Amino acid sequence: YKCSQEISLRILNWTFALYFYKNSKSLTEKRFDKIINSIFWQLDHVYKNINFSRIAVRNNHAIAETLMLYLSGFLFPFIPETKKWALKGKKWFTEEAEYQIYEDGTFLQFSMNYHRVVVQLLTWGIQLSKLNNDKLDTVVYERATKSLMFLDDNLNMETGKLPNYGSNDGALFFKLTDADFRDYKSQLDDLRAVLKNEICYNTNSHQWYGISDPKKSTINIKNIAIYPNGGYYLINELKSKTFIRCGAYKDRPAQSDNLHLDIWVDGVNYLLDTGSYKYNTDQKYIDYFNGCEGHNTISVSGYNQMKKGGRFIWYNWIKKAQASLIKDGNKIIFKGQIQAFKELGNSILHTREVVKVENKNFWEIKDTIENILNKEVIQYWHIKPELFEFIQIKSADKNGKLIKPIIENKWMSDYYGVKEKCIQISFKSNTNFILTTIEINN
Repeated sequence: YKCSQEISLRILNWTFALYFYKNSKSLTEKRFDKIINSIFWQLDHVYKNINFSRIAVRNNHAIAETLMLYLSGFLFPFIPETKKWALKGKKWFTEEAEYQIYEDGTFLQFSMNYHRVVVQLLTWGIQLSKLNNDKLDTVVYERATKSLMFLDDNLNMETGKLPNYGSNDGALFFKLTDADFRDYKSQLDDLRAVLKNEICYNTNSHQWYGISDPKKSTINIKNIAIYPNGGYYLINELKSKTFIRCGAYKDRPAQSDNLHLDIWVDGVNYLLDTGSYKYNTDQKYIDYFNGCEGHNTISVSGYNQMKKGGRFIWYNWIKKAQASLIKDGNKIIFKGQIQAFKELGNSILHTREVVKVENKNFWEIKDTIENILNKEVIQYWHIKPELFEFIQIKSADKNGKLIKPIIENKWMSDYYGVKEKCIQISFKSNTNFILTTIEINN
Protein backbone atom coordinates (compact mmCIF):
# COMPACT_ATOMS: atom_id res chain seq x y z
CA TYR A 1 0.00 0.00 0.00
CA LYS A 2 1.41 3.33 -1.10
CA CYS A 3 0.09 6.31 0.85
CA SER A 4 -2.84 7.52 -1.25
CA GLN A 5 -2.95 10.83 0.58
CA GLU A 6 0.62 11.55 -0.46
CA ILE A 7 -0.33 10.66 -4.02
CA SER A 8 -3.41 12.89 -3.92
CA LEU A 9 -1.50 15.90 -2.64
CA ARG A 10 1.29 15.34 -5.16
CA ILE A 11 -1.23 15.29 -8.01
CA LEU A 12 -2.80 18.52 -6.80
CA ASN A 13 0.62 20.19 -6.63
CA TRP A 14 1.56 18.87 -10.06
CA THR A 15 -1.67 20.24 -11.49
CA PHE A 16 -0.89 23.78 -10.43
CA ALA A 17 2.72 23.40 -11.54
CA LEU A 18 1.50 22.36 -14.98
CA TYR A 19 -0.79 25.37 -15.08
CA PHE A 20 1.99 27.83 -14.23
CA TYR A 21 4.54 26.20 -16.54
CA LYS A 22 2.24 25.35 -19.45
CA ASN A 23 4.18 27.66 -21.80
CA SER A 24 7.61 26.63 -20.56
CA LYS A 25 9.99 25.26 -23.19
CA SER A 26 11.01 22.51 -20.79
CA LEU A 27 7.44 21.16 -20.80
CA THR A 28 7.56 19.25 -24.09
CA GLU A 29 4.56 17.32 -25.41
CA LYS A 30 6.31 14.04 -24.66
CA ARG A 31 7.07 15.05 -21.09
CA PHE A 32 3.51 16.32 -20.62
CA ASP A 33 2.12 12.97 -21.82
CA LYS A 34 4.32 11.12 -19.34
CA ILE A 35 3.12 13.30 -16.49
CA ILE A 36 -0.55 12.80 -17.42
CA ASN A 37 -0.01 9.05 -17.75
CA SER A 38 1.55 9.00 -14.28
CA ILE A 39 -1.34 11.05 -12.88
CA PHE A 40 -3.86 8.63 -14.41
CA TRP A 41 -2.33 5.58 -12.77
CA GLN A 42 -1.95 7.34 -9.43
CA LEU A 43 -5.59 8.44 -9.49
CA ASP A 44 -6.52 4.89 -10.38
CA HIS A 45 -4.56 3.69 -7.34
CA VAL A 46 -6.32 6.16 -5.04
CA TYR A 47 -9.74 5.08 -6.31
CA LYS A 48 -9.05 1.36 -5.99
CA ASN A 49 -7.60 1.69 -2.47
CA ILE A 50 -10.02 4.26 -1.08
CA ASN A 51 -11.51 1.84 1.47
CA PHE A 52 -8.21 1.71 3.34
CA SER A 53 -8.38 5.38 4.30
CA ARG A 54 -12.17 5.45 4.68
CA ILE A 55 -12.41 2.37 6.91
CA ALA A 56 -9.03 1.59 8.46
CA VAL A 57 -7.73 5.16 8.88
CA ARG A 58 -10.64 7.62 8.61
CA ASN A 59 -8.90 10.90 9.26
CA ASN A 60 -7.42 13.68 7.11
CA HIS A 61 -6.11 11.01 4.71
CA ALA A 62 -9.65 10.10 3.69
CA ILE A 63 -10.61 13.76 3.19
CA ALA A 64 -7.57 14.40 0.96
CA GLU A 65 -8.13 11.29 -1.16
CA THR A 66 -11.88 11.67 -1.68
CA LEU A 67 -11.37 15.37 -2.49
CA MET A 68 -8.74 14.52 -5.11
CA LEU A 69 -11.10 12.08 -6.80
CA TYR A 70 -13.82 14.76 -6.84
CA LEU A 71 -11.46 17.38 -8.28
CA SER A 72 -10.13 15.00 -10.93
CA GLY A 73 -13.26 15.64 -13.01
CA PHE A 74 -12.46 19.37 -13.12
CA LEU A 75 -8.70 19.10 -13.51
CA PHE A 76 -8.48 16.18 -15.96
CA PRO A 77 -11.80 16.08 -17.87
CA PHE A 78 -10.01 14.55 -20.88
CA ILE A 79 -9.44 11.35 -18.86
CA PRO A 80 -12.71 9.39 -19.32
CA GLU A 81 -12.47 7.60 -15.96
CA THR A 82 -12.57 10.87 -14.02
CA LYS A 83 -16.30 11.19 -14.68
CA LYS A 84 -16.90 8.15 -12.46
CA TRP A 85 -14.13 9.02 -10.01
CA ALA A 86 -15.44 12.57 -9.53
CA LEU A 87 -19.01 11.44 -8.94
CA LYS A 88 -17.95 8.94 -6.29
CA GLY A 89 -15.38 11.33 -4.85
CA LYS A 90 -17.93 14.09 -4.32
CA LYS A 91 -20.23 11.75 -2.43
CA TRP A 92 -17.40 10.33 -0.30
CA PHE A 93 -15.87 13.76 0.37
CA THR A 94 -19.22 15.01 1.67
CA GLU A 95 -19.57 11.97 3.93
CA GLU A 96 -16.05 12.40 5.32
CA ALA A 97 -16.49 16.12 5.97
CA GLU A 98 -19.76 15.50 7.80
CA TYR A 99 -18.37 12.64 9.88
CA GLN A 100 -14.91 14.01 10.69
CA ILE A 101 -15.82 17.63 11.44
CA TYR A 102 -18.19 17.58 14.38
CA GLU A 103 -21.32 19.72 14.48
CA ASP A 104 -19.61 22.37 16.60
CA GLY A 105 -16.70 22.69 14.14
CA THR A 106 -14.14 20.66 16.08
CA PHE A 107 -12.21 17.84 14.38
CA LEU A 108 -11.98 14.15 15.19
CA GLN A 109 -8.15 14.05 15.22
CA PHE A 110 -7.98 16.37 18.24
CA SER A 111 -5.12 18.31 16.67
CA MET A 112 -4.94 21.97 15.68
CA ASN A 113 -2.32 21.15 13.07
CA TYR A 114 -4.43 18.50 11.36
CA HIS A 115 -7.52 20.67 11.56
CA ARG A 116 -5.55 23.20 9.49
CA VAL A 117 -4.82 20.48 6.93
CA VAL A 118 -8.57 19.99 6.56
CA VAL A 119 -9.10 23.76 6.34
CA GLN A 120 -6.73 23.93 3.36
CA LEU A 121 -8.41 20.98 1.67
CA LEU A 122 -11.83 22.56 2.19
CA THR A 123 -10.51 25.81 0.72
CA TRP A 124 -9.33 24.13 -2.49
CA GLY A 125 -12.44 21.98 -2.78
CA ILE A 126 -14.96 24.76 -2.27
CA GLN A 127 -13.16 27.24 -4.54
CA LEU A 128 -12.57 24.82 -7.43
CA SER A 129 -16.16 23.68 -7.13
CA LYS A 130 -17.29 27.31 -7.38
CA LEU A 131 -15.03 28.09 -10.33
CA ASN A 132 -16.45 25.07 -12.20
CA ASN A 133 -20.07 26.02 -11.51
CA ASP A 134 -20.64 23.07 -9.23
CA LYS A 135 -21.96 23.03 -5.70
CA LEU A 136 -21.17 20.79 -2.77
CA ASP A 137 -23.69 19.58 -0.22
CA THR A 138 -24.81 22.21 2.30
CA VAL A 139 -23.18 20.28 5.16
CA VAL A 140 -19.70 20.89 3.69
CA TYR A 141 -20.16 24.67 3.82
CA GLU A 142 -21.66 24.44 7.31
CA ARG A 143 -18.77 22.38 8.70
CA ALA A 144 -16.22 24.63 6.97
CA THR A 145 -17.81 27.72 8.54
CA LYS A 146 -17.94 26.12 11.98
CA SER A 147 -14.27 25.05 11.65
CA LEU A 148 -13.36 28.64 10.95
CA MET A 149 -15.23 29.85 14.04
CA PHE A 150 -13.54 27.28 16.28
CA LEU A 151 -10.01 28.02 15.08
CA ASP A 152 -10.59 31.80 15.18
CA ASP A 153 -11.64 31.49 18.82
CA ASN A 154 -8.42 29.61 19.61
CA LEU A 155 -6.08 31.91 17.69
CA ASN A 156 -3.86 34.47 19.39
CA MET A 157 -4.14 37.69 17.42
CA GLU A 158 -0.61 38.85 18.27
CA THR A 159 1.18 35.87 16.73
CA GLY A 160 -1.38 33.83 14.78
CA LYS A 161 -0.53 30.85 16.97
CA LEU A 162 -2.95 28.33 18.43
CA PRO A 163 -2.33 26.04 21.41
CA ASN A 164 0.25 23.43 20.40
CA TYR A 165 -2.42 20.86 20.97
CA GLY A 166 -2.45 17.31 19.56
CA SER A 167 -0.27 15.74 16.88
CA ASN A 168 1.93 18.37 15.31
CA ASP A 169 4.04 16.66 12.67
CA GLY A 170 4.76 19.60 10.39
CA ALA A 171 1.93 18.96 7.93
CA LEU A 172 1.41 22.20 5.99
CA PHE A 173 0.90 20.96 2.46
CA PHE A 174 0.27 24.28 0.73
CA LYS A 175 2.69 26.84 2.16
CA LEU A 176 1.63 29.96 0.30
CA THR A 177 3.31 32.53 2.56
CA ASP A 178 6.61 33.04 4.37
CA ALA A 179 4.86 33.13 7.75
CA ASP A 180 6.03 30.88 10.56
CA PHE A 181 4.64 27.34 10.55
CA ARG A 182 2.73 28.00 13.79
CA ASP A 183 1.01 31.10 12.31
CA TYR A 184 -2.48 30.09 11.15
CA LYS A 185 -3.70 33.49 9.97
CA SER A 186 -3.28 33.04 6.22
CA GLN A 187 -4.89 29.59 6.08
CA LEU A 188 -7.92 30.80 8.05
CA ASP A 189 -8.20 33.93 5.92
CA ASP A 190 -8.03 31.85 2.74
CA LEU A 191 -11.01 29.75 3.78
CA ARG A 192 -12.84 32.89 4.90
CA ALA A 193 -12.18 34.51 1.52
CA VAL A 194 -13.53 31.46 -0.31
CA LEU A 195 -16.63 31.20 1.90
CA LYS A 196 -17.45 34.88 2.41
CA ASN A 197 -15.13 36.93 0.18
CA GLU A 198 -13.71 38.43 3.39
CA ILE A 199 -10.39 38.47 5.23
CA CYS A 200 -9.68 39.53 8.82
CA TYR A 201 -5.94 39.20 9.35
CA ASN A 202 -4.60 41.36 6.50
CA THR A 203 -3.09 38.40 4.65
CA ASN A 204 -2.72 38.01 0.88
CA SER A 205 -2.39 34.29 0.12
CA HIS A 206 -6.05 34.24 -1.04
CA GLN A 207 -4.70 35.44 -4.40
CA TRP A 208 -3.46 31.90 -5.03
CA TYR A 209 -7.11 30.85 -5.02
CA GLY A 210 -8.11 33.44 -7.61
CA ILE A 211 -9.58 35.94 -5.13
CA SER A 212 -8.10 39.37 -5.76
CA ASP A 213 -10.06 41.89 -3.71
CA PRO A 214 -11.86 40.46 -0.65
CA LYS A 215 -13.55 42.75 1.85
CA LYS A 216 -11.85 43.55 5.15
CA SER A 217 -13.85 42.48 8.18
CA THR A 218 -13.41 41.92 11.89
CA ILE A 219 -13.89 38.83 14.02
CA ASN A 220 -16.23 38.71 16.97
CA ILE A 221 -14.25 36.51 19.36
CA LYS A 222 -16.44 35.04 22.08
CA ASN A 223 -15.47 35.84 25.68
CA ILE A 224 -16.70 32.41 26.72
CA ALA A 225 -16.47 29.79 23.98
CA ILE A 226 -17.79 26.26 24.50
CA TYR A 227 -17.29 23.44 21.99
CA PRO A 228 -18.89 20.41 23.67
CA ASN A 229 -18.63 17.92 20.79
CA GLY A 230 -14.84 18.14 20.67
CA GLY A 231 -14.50 19.05 24.34
CA TYR A 232 -12.87 22.50 24.29
CA TYR A 233 -13.55 25.40 26.67
CA LEU A 234 -12.09 28.87 26.13
CA ILE A 235 -11.90 32.09 28.12
CA ASN A 236 -10.94 34.97 25.83
CA GLU A 237 -10.07 38.32 27.41
CA LEU A 238 -8.35 41.42 26.09
CA LYS A 239 -4.97 40.40 27.49
CA SER A 240 -5.25 36.67 28.14
CA LYS A 241 -6.54 33.38 26.73
CA THR A 242 -7.34 30.29 28.80
CA PHE A 243 -7.73 27.00 26.92
CA ILE A 244 -9.09 23.87 28.65
CA ARG A 245 -9.68 20.42 27.20
CA CYS A 246 -12.40 18.16 28.60
CA GLY A 247 -14.07 15.55 26.45
CA ALA A 248 -15.09 11.94 25.90
CA TYR A 249 -14.04 10.00 22.81
CA LYS A 250 -16.15 8.44 20.12
CA ASP A 251 -13.17 8.53 17.75
CA ARG A 252 -9.55 7.50 18.27
CA PRO A 253 -7.70 9.63 20.88
CA ALA A 254 -4.37 11.16 19.96
CA GLN A 255 -2.93 11.77 23.43
CA SER A 256 -3.74 11.25 27.10
CA ASP A 257 -4.25 14.95 27.86
CA ASN A 258 -7.73 15.48 29.26
CA LEU A 259 -8.24 18.52 31.51
CA HIS A 260 -5.06 20.07 30.10
CA LEU A 261 -4.86 23.82 30.73
CA ASP A 262 -3.11 26.30 28.42
CA ILE A 263 -2.56 29.92 29.50
CA TRP A 264 -1.58 32.80 27.20
CA VAL A 265 -0.98 36.44 28.17
CA ASP A 266 -0.35 39.14 25.55
CA GLY A 267 0.16 36.41 22.97
CA VAL A 268 2.82 34.61 25.04
CA ASN A 269 2.19 30.95 25.93
CA TYR A 270 3.12 30.84 29.63
CA LEU A 271 1.68 27.41 30.47
CA LEU A 272 2.02 25.28 27.39
CA ASP A 273 1.34 21.96 25.73
CA THR A 274 4.76 20.40 25.11
CA GLY A 275 3.79 19.18 21.61
CA SER A 276 4.22 15.74 20.08
CA TYR A 277 7.92 15.77 18.96
CA LYS A 278 8.27 12.55 16.86
CA TYR A 279 6.27 9.47 16.00
CA ASN A 280 9.43 7.32 15.95
CA THR A 281 11.81 8.02 18.80
CA ASP A 282 12.92 6.65 22.18
CA GLN A 283 10.11 5.24 24.29
CA LYS A 284 10.73 7.75 27.08
CA TYR A 285 9.96 10.62 24.70
CA ILE A 286 6.86 8.90 23.29
CA ASP A 287 5.56 8.34 26.82
CA TYR A 288 6.32 11.90 27.90
CA PHE A 289 4.98 13.87 24.93
CA ASN A 290 1.87 11.73 24.44
CA GLY A 291 1.01 11.13 28.08
CA CYS A 292 -0.21 13.11 31.05
CA GLU A 293 3.31 14.16 32.00
CA GLY A 294 3.71 16.25 28.85
CA HIS A 295 0.52 18.19 29.61
CA ASN A 296 -0.73 20.53 32.30
CA THR A 297 -2.95 17.98 33.98
CA ILE A 298 -2.96 15.22 36.64
CA SER A 299 -1.65 11.66 36.72
CA VAL A 300 -2.27 9.06 39.42
CA SER A 301 0.86 7.23 40.58
CA GLY A 302 2.44 8.00 37.21
CA TYR A 303 -0.35 6.31 35.23
CA ASN A 304 -1.94 7.94 32.18
CA GLN A 305 -5.69 8.55 31.97
CA MET A 306 -5.79 5.88 29.24
CA LYS A 307 -3.51 2.93 28.52
CA LYS A 308 -0.97 3.41 25.74
CA GLY A 309 -0.85 0.79 23.02
CA GLY A 310 1.47 0.50 20.04
CA ARG A 311 1.98 3.36 17.58
CA PHE A 312 -1.16 5.53 17.55
CA ILE A 313 -3.27 3.23 19.70
CA TRP A 314 -4.83 3.96 23.10
CA TYR A 315 -6.91 1.56 25.18
CA ASN A 316 -9.49 2.37 27.87
CA TRP A 317 -10.80 5.42 26.03
CA ILE A 318 -12.39 8.06 28.21
CA LYS A 319 -16.10 7.57 27.59
CA LYS A 320 -17.56 9.73 30.35
CA ALA A 321 -16.81 13.44 30.57
CA GLN A 322 -18.83 16.51 31.44
CA ALA A 323 -18.02 20.19 31.79
CA SER A 324 -19.45 23.68 32.20
CA LEU A 325 -18.10 27.20 31.75
CA ILE A 326 -20.04 30.09 33.29
CA LYS A 327 -19.62 33.68 34.38
CA ASP A 328 -20.34 34.49 38.03
CA GLY A 329 -19.81 38.13 38.98
CA ASN A 330 -16.21 39.07 38.21
CA LYS A 331 -15.17 35.43 37.85
CA ILE A 332 -15.37 32.92 35.02
CA ILE A 333 -15.64 29.37 36.31
CA PHE A 334 -14.87 26.13 34.50
CA LYS A 335 -15.75 22.79 36.03
CA GLY A 336 -14.98 19.53 34.26
CA GLN A 337 -14.94 15.88 35.20
CA ILE A 338 -13.66 12.73 33.51
CA GLN A 339 -13.82 9.07 34.43
CA ALA A 340 -10.33 7.72 33.77
CA PHE A 341 -7.34 5.67 35.01
CA LYS A 342 -9.08 2.34 34.42
CA GLU A 343 -5.83 0.48 35.00
CA LEU A 344 -6.21 1.46 38.65
CA GLY A 345 -9.97 1.13 39.03
CA ASN A 346 -13.30 1.37 37.19
CA SER A 347 -14.76 4.42 38.91
CA ILE A 348 -11.88 6.89 39.34
CA LEU A 349 -12.97 10.47 38.69
CA HIS A 350 -10.82 13.52 38.10
CA THR A 351 -12.61 16.82 38.64
CA ARG A 352 -10.87 20.09 37.76
CA GLU A 353 -12.30 23.48 38.61
CA VAL A 354 -10.64 26.58 37.15
CA VAL A 355 -11.60 30.02 38.45
CA LYS A 356 -10.38 32.94 36.35
CA VAL A 357 -10.60 36.42 37.86
CA GLU A 358 -11.72 38.76 35.11
CA ASN A 359 -9.00 40.95 33.58
CA LYS A 360 -6.41 39.79 36.09
CA ASN A 361 -3.59 37.34 35.41
CA PHE A 362 -4.72 35.12 38.24
CA TRP A 363 -6.14 31.59 38.14
CA GLU A 364 -7.24 29.21 40.90
CA ILE A 365 -7.33 25.48 40.12
CA LYS A 366 -8.92 22.78 42.26
CA ASP A 367 -8.06 19.18 41.34
CA THR A 368 -9.96 16.37 43.03
CA ILE A 369 -9.45 12.65 42.47
CA GLU A 370 -12.23 10.39 43.73
CA ASN A 371 -12.24 6.65 44.43
CA ILE A 372 -8.53 6.11 44.89
CA LEU A 373 -6.82 4.60 47.92
CA ASN A 374 -3.15 4.88 48.82
CA LYS A 375 -2.24 6.45 45.48
CA GLU A 376 -0.04 9.44 44.74
CA VAL A 377 -1.56 12.35 42.82
CA ILE A 378 0.89 14.21 40.56
CA GLN A 379 0.13 17.58 39.01
CA TYR A 380 2.25 18.84 36.08
CA TRP A 381 2.93 22.34 34.68
CA HIS A 382 5.21 23.28 31.77
CA ILE A 383 6.95 26.61 31.19
CA LYS A 384 9.58 27.89 28.79
CA PRO A 385 12.83 28.63 30.73
CA GLU A 386 12.86 32.32 29.77
CA LEU A 387 9.37 32.78 31.26
CA PHE A 388 9.99 30.98 34.54
CA GLU A 389 10.69 34.15 36.57
CA PHE A 390 7.38 35.75 35.52
CA ILE A 391 5.06 33.05 36.84
CA GLN A 392 4.22 32.02 40.39
CA ILE A 393 2.60 28.64 41.03
CA LYS A 394 1.66 27.55 44.55
CA SER A 395 -0.12 24.34 45.54
CA ALA A 396 -1.57 23.00 48.78
CA ASP A 397 -3.01 19.60 49.67
CA LYS A 398 -6.36 18.67 51.22
CA ASN A 399 -5.13 19.69 54.66
CA GLY A 400 -4.04 23.14 53.49
CA LYS A 401 -0.36 22.22 53.70
CA LEU A 402 1.82 23.80 51.00
CA ILE A 403 3.37 21.25 48.66
CA LYS A 404 7.02 21.70 47.78
CA PRO A 405 7.40 22.04 44.00
CA ILE A 406 9.63 19.64 42.10
CA ILE A 407 11.41 21.64 39.39
CA GLU A 408 13.00 19.64 36.57
CA ASN A 409 14.45 20.23 33.13
CA LYS A 410 12.23 18.50 30.59
CA TRP A 411 11.37 19.02 26.93
CA MET A 412 8.97 20.77 24.60
CA SER A 413 8.53 20.65 20.82
CA ASP A 414 7.09 23.65 18.99
CA TYR A 415 8.01 22.06 15.66
CA TYR A 416 8.06 18.42 14.59
CA GLY A 417 11.35 16.71 15.35
CA VAL A 418 12.72 19.69 17.29
CA LYS A 419 13.24 19.06 21.01
CA GLU A 420 13.90 22.09 23.21
CA LYS A 421 14.37 22.67 26.92
CA CYS A 422 11.30 23.12 29.06
CA ILE A 423 10.87 23.54 32.81
CA GLN A 424 8.44 21.11 34.41
CA ILE A 425 6.97 21.94 37.80
CA SER A 426 5.34 19.02 39.60
CA PHE A 427 3.35 18.83 42.81
CA LYS A 428 2.86 15.46 44.49
CA SER A 429 0.31 14.66 47.16
CA ASN A 430 -0.90 11.57 48.96
CA THR A 431 -4.25 13.24 49.53
CA ASN A 432 -6.87 13.29 46.77
CA PHE A 433 -6.99 17.09 46.45
CA ILE A 434 -4.65 19.84 45.23
CA LEU A 435 -5.47 23.55 45.34
CA THR A 436 -3.28 25.63 43.02
CA THR A 437 -2.96 29.36 42.39
CA ILE A 438 -1.23 30.76 39.32
CA GLU A 439 -0.19 34.38 38.94
CA ILE A 440 1.61 35.86 35.95
CA ASN A 441 3.56 39.12 36.30
CA ASN A 442 4.55 40.06 32.78
